[in-house]
Amino acid sequence: MQGDYYDGLTSRRRRVAVSVVDGDLIGEGDGASFRWPLKGVRILAVEAGLIRLAPRSGDGRLVLDVAEWEAATGLSVRAARRASRNREGRLVVWLAVAGVTLAVGIFVGIPMAARPLARATPPGIEADMGRNMASQLQVALKPCTGNPAGQASLNDLTRRLTRDVDMPFVVRVIPVHAPMVNAFALPGGTILVTDDLIADARSSDELAGVLAHEIAHIEKRHVMEAVLRSLGLGLVLDAVVGGGSGAGQQAVLLASSFTEQRYSRTLEREADERAFELLAANRISTAGMAAFFERLADKTSPEGVNRAAEWFATHPDSGRRATAARALAKTGVPAMAPGDWTAVRQMCPLSPNKPKPPWPLRR
Repeated sequence: MQGDYYDGLTSRRRRVAVSVVDGDLIGEGDGASFRWPLKGVRILAVEAGLIRLAPRSGDGRLVLDVAEWEAATGLSVRAARRASRNREGRLVVWLAVAGVTLAVGIFVGIPMAARPLARATPPGIEADMGRNMASQLQVALKPCTGNPAGQASLNDLTRRLTRDVDMPFVVRVIPVHAPMVNAFALPGGTILVTDDLIADARSSDELAGVLAHEIAHIEKRHVMEAVLRSLGLGLVLDAVVGGGSGAGQQAVLLASSFTEQRYSRTLEREADERAFELLAANRISTAGMAAFFERLADKTSPEGVNRAAEWFATHPDSGRRATAARALAKTGVPAMAPGDWTAVRQMCPLSPNKPKPPWPLRR
């Protein structure tokens, strides 16, 4: 039988003689030749008495008379198309199974593996990661250097809070300039506290509560857990959608946020409970922690402001945290002497472009 062959590289049509030999479809003529396994030949289209064929792989195309094709191969077009649809159906099923397996791995497997992996991570590796992250963040979040005596007071408070904490890291607290009320821990023991948080705190007890909470995250390896979860999702997303910030990646990240929120609230509750223990062990009043949560519950922040902390957990509702903290509040000694607290407040003088806190500075 005669057919028209296109090699897929040029638009030239070649007239070839086509035959079926030993289960292969063979074509020769006009300087072209090909041999396609008949079982792998795909039917692309059937119209006007002509059938368009292609090999399982490759760019070649062949156009034959339908009746001649059926006579030479003994295959009806209807049966061949039904077999092709069956193959496509099996492919769809396998793709669906692969998609479900991948989704389970992203949204269940990675979060479940993050905690044991975090606890198994060598402290030296975590500390190196934290130092690298701190150096990058401090390009944008400049450390406060207004009063060196304030840093000494912070160091003393940190040593007291970590005195009985069993962890392989030396915790250091660094106040930084940033347009947000926040504090967050990095892997390996570094805690960044924003100048807005220090200005927002009405007493050293409130600041001590915040620091105790972040120290608890470090002690329980929550920080490394969050980093591993984020890195795991990122690696999978790069493999699936090729990295970048396309719509596909954003859709998967949006869906994964529900998993992140569920896990983060558990971690935050653990950190709150441990923070109370650390404060109580040092006879520091826990009422400051409750008061700080109560004020946070009355405030709203624009979405997306805190880019630096997006590695880490989403905090549960401040109102519920305030209620729980108030129920467990205990009296104690001030976290800092008045002079030490004043020195800390002077480390980060308010920028002229920032509003001052609506209350007088006091211990």
